[in-house]
Amino acid sequence: MPHKRDLLDVPNGTRNPIDAAVSGRDVVTMATVTEAIRHNEVHMAFQPVIQARAPSTFAFYEGLLRVLDAAGRVIPAAQFIARAEQTELGRELDCIALQRGFKVLSEFRQLRLSINMSARSIGYRKWMRVLDRGLRDNPDTGERLILEISEDSAMIVPELVTRFMGDMQARGVSFALDDYGAGSIAIRHFRQFLFDAVKIDGQFVRDITKNPGNQLVVTALMRVAREFDIFTVAESVETEVDAAFLTDAVIDCLQGYRFGAPKIAMPWLPENTSRTGT
Repeated sequence: MPHKRDLLDVPNGTRNPIDAAVSGRDVVTMATVTEAIRHNEVHMAFQPVIQARAPSTFAFYEGLLRVLDAAGRVIPAAQFIARAEQTELGRELDCIALQRGFKVLSEFRQLRLSINMSARSIGYRKWMRVLDRGLRDNPDTGERLILEISEDSAMIVPELVTRFMGDMQARGVSFALDDYGAGSIAIRHFRQFLFDAVKIDGQFVRDITKNPGNQLVVTALMRVAREFDIFTVAESVETEVDAAFLTDAVIDCLQGYRFGAPKIAMPWLPENTSRTGT
């Protein structure tokens, strides 16, 4: 009987069928994303971030772009975001996210909203115009806007990111380090940035009560953040016991399905306030 690995071997000059299938899916996915942008069929979903010690109080919402396939199903961002970010497609997605974010902030004056961005967009003229226009037309939105940058993205051009953060913070904008702990920022670089908040990567948070190793990692990440007087958020909180553990560990905020799934319907409106998770 052939070994499992032998089943994946192919003759020289031919493609592994699994690789071919994945590559084919990626091509279709990227084409779908491109068409969605062209026809303005990208949606924004909103997920609440709650205060750990006051779980009925929302600190802010995160705006997450959603792209639908031909059947109306959501395409998981993991299937396209990494590839898109390296191309102009990623810049266009950042523009759409920022435009939608400003629109929501202008309509709901009590709302705070975080929007994801790539460090590459800092040099993209269209994105910078959207940002400048949004802050100029509605000056109060700056104090309610949070821009999220992942560790790996921030490290592409750390000096540019630092200058950009300083300029925008002078206009009231806050910054959150996304996927904290999963990327490549060393302490020596961490000191240079001006992040107002860090969002601890979900891989360390999910089922934390069952994983002593992750408990140590999260505790260490929180300790570093506190040394720099940075607000802490735990991502991917899915159970009550994990939420209780993190609250006891003095995390500032919690985000995850325990408190609400991302919803295209605006969850802060009375008719959309039902929560997901137990």
